[in-house]
Formats: sequence, structure tokens, C-alpha cells
Amino acid sequence: MSDPNDLTSPIDEGVTAEDLGRVLFIGVGGVGMNGLTRLYATRGLPVSGSELKDWPSLPELERLGVTIHREHTASNLDGVDTVVRSTAHNDEHLEVAEARRRGIRVYHRSEALAAAMTGRRSIVVTGTHGKTTTTAIITQMLEHAGLAPSYVNGGENIGAFTGAHGSGDLFVAEADESDRSFLRYRPEVGIVTNIDVDHLNTYGDMESLTEAFERFCRNTDKDGLLVLCADNPGTLGLAKKLRAEGRTVATYGFSDGADVQLGDVESSVDGVDYTVLHEQQVLGRFHLPMPGRHIALNSTAAVAVGLYLGLEPEDIAAGIAAFGGVKRRFEKRGEKDGYAVFDEYAYHPTAMTEAVKTLKEVAGDGRLIVVFQPYRAYRTIAMREEIAAALSLADRVVVMEIFGPGEDIPEGEGGQALLDAIALHADDKVFVPEWDDVPAAVRALASEGDVVVTMGAPPVSLMPDDLLR
Repeated sequence: MSDPNDLTSPIDEGVTAEDLGRVLFIGVGGVGMNGLTRLYATRGLPVSGSELKDWPSLPELERLGVTIHREHTASNLDGVDTVVRSTAHNDEHLEVAEARRRGIRVYHRSEALAAAMTGRRSIVVTGTHGKTTTTAIITQMLEHAGLAPSYVNGGENIGAFTGAHGSGDLFVAEADESDRSFLRYRPEVGIVTNIDVDHLNTYGDMESLTEAFERFCRNTDKDGLLVLCADNPGTLGLAKKLRAEGRTVATYGFSDGADVQLGDVESSVDGVDYTVLHEQQVLGRFHLPMPGRHIALNSTAAVAVGLYLGLEPEDIAAGIAAFGGVKRRFEKRGEKDGYAVFDEYAYHPTAMTEAVKTLKEVAGDGRLIVVFQPYRAYRTIAMREEIAAALSLADRVVVMEIFGPGEDIPEGEGGQALLDAIALHADDKVFVPEWDDVPAAVRALASEGDVVVTMGAPPVSLMPDDLLR
């Protein structure tokens, strides 16, 4: 039986982005595909894309010379050498099937991303949660230091689009573990933020999930660096195992004994300040212009990377302080009737817990109202108690129906069941299954001085627009 973790990579064969010729990206408007397309375009490569939705990022792609097809048709493949798809576009998709019929090369997004890394010093970030913010902080730090990295992130940096082609030899990327595609990369620096229960539809159990993360670490250059969180049992276990084998490992976190340790954390609405130690020696006092202990934790992975690359501590600190944030990560979207509206991507209970705690700090004397859209029936059912515990930290909660395209929600296992598990008074929680009814439900719960946050995977990211009307 073949090992599902044995994924080949264009890097193994020396295939570059330039070798792919004229490339068609399917679903070019989505965040992950959009960033990769923009990277290819800014390298001056011939790129086209197909997309049905009117994403706000499409005009920027067209400005860069990308031809956008507003429908999926066979003619989109005329003159194309390579088709790039995501996991969402399977072999039955019209353009994928037509490419196979014509004998056109079909790459998964991860393969096209790997090809773009060939010949570069790559820094790849993965983990159950925290990877998008960590990737963005590292990128900002390197840009601030004048190293001009290329990057592709799973979230959109505030004030920028999702991918960029730098002139330096460093390449920073977020890697998705949900479908094992992160095993296509061969980084010089591999970062794992944590290993928590998730994606068991792919892996089956935690043992298999951990084995995949271990393979990611082993795919990292033996002469490179592994950066692993000391606060998470899964990553700490890998750190000990790989260090015992002679691999160079840097741990980070709040834990005593972490190679890069942070402490004396002071978080407020103006940001978070903290002290960073490297091998028990104080590097200095650091600042991030957004609140949250978990954001500070993510930044210490960047510190480990900066030290490995030879940056001075003061330059690392300055780069971190310049961080502008990532869309959908503690993003303030506006104010309505005296209350603030934020948007937050967190949908895993660990990330949700940290986000709710931080937003409670922001709310201060006001109340925190969370509008949560559960993502996927199988994971919501499996993690119901943990998700409910995270939501119970809020003052009031609006639960929407589970978003699970292609799934059937078992009777009695939907959003109402999640609401019932939340330990709040009946007057402080409500199940609102219809999208159009959510704004009225929020208005009934929120008052001046409160903070409202929409939380979860897309499409709940569209809800703030409705709440602010």
C-alpha cells in the first residue's frame, strides 16, 4: 500500500514556474489562487484565469495583464500549456476534463506554488491555525529589512493583495495541511505553529495527522531550520524527536526552555507589548500594533526566522512593529449605531478562544457579541463541545446554520444543537438559520459601546457589509 504522504514535487525535478508556459488558473478570484496568479503575473509570465464570481481582486489582476474569462468553457484552454486547479475543482470540472482530453498538463495549486519556489530559499509556514498571520508577519519583517521576498499567503495583507514577486532570493509561503498538499514543498526553513485536531476527514485520526506534519518537517532541508512551537504538545514532541536526530530546531513560545521565549505581555486595544528572550538572553521589548497574546506568539516564530537569516534584533523588532495586519484577522470593518463591527477568520476552537479573549479586551466595558457560522457538518459535530466552550466566553452569541457545501446536515446536528451546547443564558444566545435575518438579530442584541464580530470561514466574511447597512 502506497504512503499517502509520499507526494512528488516539481522542485524534485527542477521544474520552475517559467517552465509551465502559458498558464490558466481555474477559480482565479479566490484568495489562495489569486495570490499565486498575481505572483506568476508579476514575474512577467503569460497568465489567464477563469472565474464566475466578481471578486474585488480581479481588476488588479487585469491591470497586471492577466486575461480573465468570466465563464468556464473549453475555449479558455486554447493556447494554454498548463492548467492549475485547487482541490475544489476535481477531475469532473469542465476545464480540468478538457485539459486531460487535450493532453494539457494539469497541476494542483500546490504544485504550481512549488514550481515558483524552485531555486529560491523558501520559508514555509504550516499548522492547524495561526499560519496566515505568521506568514504575513515574516513577510513584513523581511520586506522592512530590505530583503524583497516573494510571497504567497492564504490571507490578504491589509493594504496589499495576496501575492507579490520580490527581487530577493527569499520566498515565503503559507502551506495548507488540510489535503496533504503541504507535502509538496521542500523549504529551507519549515515552521509548524501547532498540531491540533482538525481535517480528520482527510487523516482519520491524530496519529496520521501528526505523521503528515512530521513528513513536512523531514521535507525541510537537512541543513536548514525547523521552527516549532514549544507550547503545543504535538509540535513540542516533534521538536524533541527531530533535534535528537541532529536536525537544527528552534522552539518558540511562552514555555520555559523555548529557544525564543516571550513574556511580560501587555495587551490593549492599541496593540500588544512583550519581552523576547533568545536562549535566555533578552533581545528587547517588542510591539505589535494589534492586541492579542496569540498574535505576539505568532511573531516569535518570525523572530526565530530573522535570527537564522542574520538580522539584528532591532531590525526584527522594527519589522514586526510595522506589521499592518491581515484581512479577516481581527479586522475592524466599521461602526453602526455606536457599536464596532469586526471580522475574524477563526473557526477552530483553539483559535476562536484566543480571538474571543482578545476581542473581550477590545470591548472593555461593552459586551462582545459573536456572530458565528459553523464550517462543515462533520467537524462541527466532532468539535461541538470545544466550539461551544469558546463561544461561551462571549457575552452574547448569534449562531448561523452550518455552512457545508455538498454536505447533508444530519437531523438534529445543525446550528441549533451547537447553540444548545453554549453555556450562556437563553436571552444571550440565538439561532438564526436564515442569512437575511441575522442583521435584525444583531440589532436586537447590540447596544452602543459593544463589539460585534462575525467569525468563521467564508462566506460569513460577507456579513459585515449587511450589518453595516
